[in-house]
Amino acid sequence: MEINPNSHQPTGSNSLSSSLGNIQRPGEYLRQIRIAQKKELEEIANVLNMPVKTLTALEQDDYKSLPEATFIKGYYRAYAKLLNADASAIIQRFDEIYANDTGLKANHALSNSPIKTMGKLSGSKSVRNRKWLKRIAILAVLALLAWLAVIGVQNWTSSHKDEADVPKITNSDVQILPMGNTTTATSGDQLVLNFNRPTSVHIVDATGKVLATGRQASTLTLSGESPFQIRLDDATAVTLNLNQEQIPLSPYTVNGKAEFRLSR
Repeated sequence: MEINPNSHQPTGSNSLSSSLGNIQRPGEYLRQIRIAQKKELEEIANVLNMPVKTLTALEQDDYKSLPEATFIKGYYRAYAKLLNADASAIIQRFDEIYANDTGLKANHALSNSPIKTMGKLSGSKSVRNRKWLKRIAILAVLALLAWLAVIGVQNWTSSHKDEADVPKITNSDVQILPMGNTTTATSGDQLVLNFNRPTSVHIVDATGKVLATGRQASTLTLSGESPFQIRLDDATAVTLNLNQEQIPLSPYTVNGKAEFRLSR
């Protein structure tokens, strides 16, 4: 509702400027000034960098479509300044009618306001990025340590399993089949095996007799008829002599193991 600018206003009261009627609403008042100045709403929106939707709500005094009262006052001040209107009179009128329109005080945020108050960020974007990078680095280090721990456990388990599979021996547990009544025969061919660490051997002579089988750690002297069928699980741990002549094992060794026929 408009007020005739030529009408008289009571004196000595708290009435607003004569340019804004006592019952005229702030948004409608600004809209009339804009139209009188022949300015389009889009033009005002561009100058104030304000959405047309917000300006439309202001001119319609639609406070439920606007954010809290503090923002509305800021909008009114900027709009009035652009139109060279009395901003203080507009804010005074707004304070008077806001509570009647919304049932809230002018410093209360509306629950359905399209603008919600957000919590204060803990730091700048660069600070937050550094925090994320720090967290990622920590996770990467933890993952690496976990992987190394798994590898270590696997290696430890594997080594202890191998040790468990290989019983410690101080004396030879090889099975030696004696020739006649002595452990060292005086006839046939003679084999002498010296060990620098325990390993398994299997030796059979030409007659099919098993001369030695099992693990051995000390010097082993055997007699039988050549050719001998010999298997050594770790050829690098053994030196072999046939009839007092050293036999090189490297030609027969593959992946540390040697299996071959030996004749004089």
